[in-house]
Amino acid sequence: MMQLHTANRQQCPLKMLLQGPSGAGKTMSALLVAHGLTGGNWSKVAVIDTERSADLYADLGAYNVLQLGAPFTPERYLQALDACEQAGMEVVVLDSISPCWEHLLDYHASLPGNSFSNWSKVTPRHNALVEGITRSPLHVIACARSKTEYVLADRNGKQVPEKVGMKPIQRDGIDYEFTLVFELDLKHYATATKDRTRLFMDQPPSKLTPQVGEKLLKWCQTGSVARPATAEDVQALIRQCHTMALLTELYRLLTPEQQQAHKPAFQQQKQRLLAVPFVQPTFSQTHSDHGNQPHAA
Repeated sequence: MMQLHTANRQQCPLKMLLQGPSGAGKTMSALLVAHGLTGGNWSKVAVIDTERSADLYADLGAYNVLQLGAPFTPERYLQALDACEQAGMEVVVLDSISPCWEHLLDYHASLPGNSFSNWSKVTPRHNALVEGITRSPLHVIACARSKTEYVLADRNGKQVPEKVGMKPIQRDGIDYEFTLVFELDLKHYATATKDRTRLFMDQPPSKLTPQVGEKLLKWCQTGSVARPATAEDVQALIRQCHTMALLTELYRLLTPEQQQAHKPAFQQQKQRLLAVPFVQPTFSQTHSDHGNQPHAA
């Protein structure tokens, strides 16, 4: 049965897309925003690194790195995202999602038969990745490579190349899936091309900083807290609580009936949190001291 409801803004994690050509500063810009989103806690930031460049910014702080090598399948991206959730991260930088799309294009080209019908074997896999990003309880900043496009324009009777914009190396329409989309130029200035937060739309280009992340965190925390609807929702949220504060907050949010029904799951998660903290063994943590960069044990 279809029902109307009164509009109600709820708290939500940020889903942001940064796109720009090589050298635009996507990785560093993403890290600075991530720092602000955690309230200044680098240990809660993770970079899923396909570009082998995340460790180059170790002087910024002790954030975490998960190296993701080929094959760049959507399934491996989802596994990496899940590892970050399990390790108690708050912000994940996907740097970048373009290799995944390139992998899927190569896979599509390798399939025999009708090219059009073969997309039915590709699109669901990409949709699963997008859904994994949008449904994640973490703040996600996805970086995408882009290439500059030119057209020939007539100037004083001569045909000269004219820049018309940047096209991300990603499925068309990917920007619809994100709350906020920034385009970065080669001077490292960002322009908001989509902004559901309404904090940056129609603003002049500017550099991304931790202060931008702080503003976004405040926006994310504005609104009501969604009450879990089903038993499956509650179980999933219990598993995602990576601090005692979050676990307590979730418990208080539930009805007395839900609290009683899920009490064993709460107790089990509490025991996990009070035990030795889990650290994903494939993570490495960057340090400002370049001579000391041990892998997490």
